[in-house]
Amino acid sequence: MDAGLKRDLEQKVRDGERLSREDGIALYESDDLAWLGGLAHEVRTRKNGDVVHFNVNRHLNMTNVCTASCAYCSFQRKPGEKDAYTMRIEEAVRLAKAMEGENLTELHIVNGLHPNLPWRYYPRSLSELKKALPNVSLKAFTATEIHHFETISGMSASDILDELIEAGLESLTGGGAEIFDWEVRQHIVDHRTHWEDWSRIHRLAHEKGLKTPCTMLYGHIEEPRHRVDHVLRLRELQDETGGFQVFIPLRYQHDFVDMQDGKVRNKLQARTTMASGAEALKTFAVSRLLFDNVPHVKVFWVMHGLQTTQLALQHGADDMDGSVVEYKITHDADNFGTPNKLTREDLLDLIREAGFRPIERNTRYEAIREYEGPDLTLRDTPQAMRV
Repeated sequence: MDAGLKRDLEQKVRDGERLSREDGIALYESDDLAWLGGLAHEVRTRKNGDVVHFNVNRHLNMTNVCTASCAYCSFQRKPGEKDAYTMRIEEAVRLAKAMEGENLTELHIVNGLHPNLPWRYYPRSLSELKKALPNVSLKAFTATEIHHFETISGMSASDILDELIEAGLESLTGGGAEIFDWEVRQHIVDHRTHWEDWSRIHRLAHEKGLKTPCTMLYGHIEEPRHRVDHVLRLRELQDETGGFQVFIPLRYQHDFVDMQDGKVRNKLQARTTMASGAEALKTFAVSRLLFDNVPHVKVFWVMHGLQTTQLALQHGADDMDGSVVEYKITHDADNFGTPNKLTREDLLDLIREAGFRPIERNTRYEAIREYEGPDLTLRDTPQAMRV
């Protein structure tokens, strides 16, 4: 990058001036990751100090049966496939109760777009889960699922959200966003929920007082300009509603697990490579710098691996999700043993090792408990590397 442009971008960031589309593209073109990460770290420190937020959550996927066949997805199954499943509500409640230990604060629910389940299955499932887990926040359903509910119920998204909120919904999930630009989206998405409906549904949720996350799936066939466009669309919607609490870059995954049954469901795999650790860190940094009106940037360790996750905390991220169990959508981010569960103590250790002070939060980003920060005396003594 030209030294003059670098100085101009630094000045813009330090003056709190909003970065443009051209600025975002220029940042992605920079090969100086140390400079880029340092600038993003300034912004995350200005917004969140030396804190890393985390929560104790569990993921519940009540069905993997899905009408869509999105090119990147290894989770979906068609009716009748050997490992297709759909839980009865009582079964989902029983499984959720079994996950309740360790002071669980959030249940994260995402499903396939099931062709035959009736609409009433979904509010009833939330109602029964809330009865069983009254102190656990229910973060449930993507905008894509809400759009699907409109089709199967004949109701409006507004009425659907009202029923779900009455049943216990506290937040939508951020999924279904992928990459919004149609140039890319038409090749990766096989459902009908695109930017217009995704934004419409989150706008409605925000109007009803819900705070929601937003996401971006990166590292497949998109280019940096598509990532910039994606963030700027979300930034404009955030200007309007103020309802996004956190932005979550999600690293596209190859089909490591399902290859074992001889069937590769990921249609992009033959012509893509997963984003490298450096590309992941660049994406976090640029996202933090562009998305000036969202308070938090989250690194989802299941998709990034533990070491990249810790580094992301130095490149703009201030939130780390979560103590996940049995995350079925994607897993094994590094193909060399990324765990499918971290305990609260594991999370505390990872955050402190990265040099930050942990704060446990709830779904609304309210602090539940503050913990001591890292032992600064250890910085002068060589420490064993976490394996």
